[in-house]
Amino acid sequence: MKKIMIHNIDSENGTTQDTDIELCDICHHHHPHLPVEAPANETLYKLADLYKVYGDPTRIRILYALSGGELCVCDIAELLGMTQSAISHQLRVLKQASLVKFRRDGKTVYYSLSDSHVATILAQGLDHVQE
Repeated sequence: MKKIMIHNIDSENGTTQDTDIELCDICHHHHPHLPVEAPANETLYKLADLYKVYGDPTRIRILYALSGGELCVCDIAELLGMTQSAISHQLRVLKQASLVKFRRDGKTVYYSLSDSHVATILAQGLDHVQE
């Protein structure tokens, strides 16, 4: 076994705390389960792109607005206090990521969440950050 020292800085009061940890000298498995095999690289890139779309607070606000049912651009803009142009731009990104779908009724376009996965991802993410 070899020992290393970790320096932890408390961000609230700026104090440091040193912790010694022990590392194995020999590489072997400590866990009875095998590691999960990662998906193919192409799939990982798609997943990373999906999370990038979720990385914008405005898009998340739009998705939350649509979680209550379908809305037109003007209703979303009014709910979020933004311009229709800004909302349309974000909806385009959400459509390209297959997170929202739309239907036309005359000249009006209504948007809604693509499927239940979108709402589930939002709910799981919120649960995670509120823990």
